[in-house]
Amino acid sequence: MGNGTQTGGYSSYFLVTTCAFVTALIASNIVAVKLISVWGLVLPAAIVVFPLSYIIGDVLTEVYGYASARKVIWLGFTCNLFVVLVFWIGRLLPAASFWKGQESYVQILGFTPRLLVASFIAYLMGEFSNSFVLAKMKIATKGKWLWTRTIGSTLIGEGIDSLVFITLAFYGTMPHNILLFTIGTQWLVKCLYEAAATPLTYLVVGFLKKCEDLDVYDYDTKFNPFLFPGSERIK
Repeated sequence: MGNGTQTGGYSSYFLVTTCAFVTALIASNIVAVKLISVWGLVLPAAIVVFPLSYIIGDVLTEVYGYASARKVIWLGFTCNLFVVLVFWIGRLLPAASFWKGQESYVQILGFTPRLLVASFIAYLMGEFSNSFVLAKMKIATKGKWLWTRTIGSTLIGEGIDSLVFITLAFYGTMPHNILLFTIGTQWLVKCLYEAAATPLTYLVVGFLKKCEDLDVYDYDTKFNPFLFPGSERIK
């Protein structure tokens, strides 16, 4: 990669961006257990952090390309799975006789299998859809109008994420009208968040492209999300 300090083949800027993506993802999954009320809408506290993973995902795809974003998406998945495993082990370990926080620990850091599966599936489908749409729109617009692809890809990615997660997690536990309202509300709030962050996205993308001397177009990229490193591009 470009002019950033190289670390094992990756620039320092790429590594920092990757760390920011993974941190936003894990933090959002931890705080998601809390429900907040904003202007009369009940939302998970993760609404403050989770959209950042899509914004950073946009930056990764726009600057470094879909193949690099694919690696980061899977890295985020793996790190999140590891954190969940650690929480689960911590839940199983015997508590000290004087420690009274086991019930709170389980309530805050415990995950039901249904919610966990819904979260993982929604994450992969949403993030890969977001990256795919942005990469294709970049080619279609010849690199112009960045805002159209950051917002356009978010409309698709966040829409799929909200639809898949809420449907898999809560279908059958609430009336259909409430289920649809919840999906629409989360999708709308996340998209508005992305739109509001557009000026910041422009600044970060411009900074990275200049520092990295890099601006990838995915003309020859294989978009299969399950490709292993080294087989990303058509030979």
